[in-house]
Amino acid sequence: MEFKGVMGGLYRISEWIMRLSAINLLWVLCSSPFLFFAFTKLLVVQQNLMNESLTMNWAMGIVAPFTLFPATAAMFTVARKWVTGETDVKLFSTFFKGYKQNYVQSMIGGIFYTLLAVIMYVDLKVYMTQLKGFQFVGIVMVALLVILLVSMFNFFSMVVHYHMKTFQLLKNAVLLTVIRPIRSVTTVLGAGILGYFSLKYPFLLVFFTGSVIAAFAFYNFHLIYLKMQTQLEKEALEKAEKEELEAAENDDKASV
Repeated sequence: MEFKGVMGGLYRISEWIMRLSAINLLWVLCSSPFLFFAFTKLLVVQQNLMNESLTMNWAMGIVAPFTLFPATAAMFTVARKWVTGETDVKLFSTFFKGYKQNYVQSMIGGIFYTLLAVIMYVDLKVYMTQLKGFQFVGIVMVALLVILLVSMFNFFSMVVHYHMKTFQLLKNAVLLTVIRPIRSVTTVLGAGILGYFSLKYPFLLVFFTGSVIAAFAFYNFHLIYLKMQTQLEKEALEKAEKEELEAAENDDKASV
């Protein structure tokens, strides 16, 4: 039975609320070790317990590649289905199928991102606090760290959309972030705004934050993908037309 008018609109809204909240809950469940340490860190920071805060940083860094990254890749698997038009996909089975299929690549990517972020953060602290004469290097580190963090959105989108080796995914995610900065900045701004409200209203983190960000991030990535595909098709068509023209000219010369 299909509802129309106002009832149809309310039904579709409630349906999307259910979809987003269900996937977000699965993401929270699979990311629970990382989220536990992140929540604990917030508590110890509020109490100015710096040693405990540092311990939580290490704990988050250790568990993130094995929990947060695979869970996020699984969530992007569902987001990809939604954005490409498969809105009625089975949520539970699609999520865990994506979790299983992309676990190794997302874990390796998580190790790469975590190690690089830690190294760059330590270098940043050294250049900005201990080596005063090299603060410009610290500023460069900040820019590189931002690009690295932003590229994670493209990494997750590419993991679930392409069949590539992990190194190619990482390299292309960073390159795409650099050559398409507007979409990348839009994704980060959207994620930042939702993250800000999630800190004020924690129920958003539990039910909506992750799934909404994943859908928005993949939507932006998909627009880039479609634009690049159109450009490649246009270039291929122009090349084919040029080759046909050259072949026709050669035929004319041969006939003469």
